[in-house]
Amino acid sequence: MPPPRLLHTVLDAVEIRREAEFWRELLGLVYRPGDDVPADGTPDQADWLVLTAEDGTRMLAFQRVEALPRPTWPEPGVSQQLHLDLTVPDVEGLAEQHERALSLGATVLLDRTDDPDEPLRVYADPEGHPFCIFVA
Repeated sequence: MPPPRLLHTVLDAVEIRREAEFWRELLGLVYRPGDDVPADGTPDQADWLVLTAEDGTRMLAFQRVEALPRPTWPEPGVSQQLHLDLTVPDVEGLAEQHERALSLGATVLLDRTDDPDEPLRVYADPEGHPFCIFVA
């Protein structure tokens, strides 16, 4: 019997559409059919959204929650609980993606761009979920 296959990673969010839009823009993903922003101006009532690659492969999902304690990492208190690692091919790409991440609403948690072995930055997305972008 084959092992289970990972379908997607699910992130909790209070503001589910804002969170999905952040990741959609940052990673160049698309909404699963039926999950797009309502085009007719009706209030967005989604409590579950899925983002896919262009070929339909599920990548990330978002689940609405009433409250979400923001991780305090790297300070003690509330741990990361989960984080996503993203890579770019070179330091120039790291600088470029830094500007994109900030313009989309990320905040910097840790800057190790001067690390000669593995330059990276750790960010928080709009809901506080940590993620790394590093050169690999």
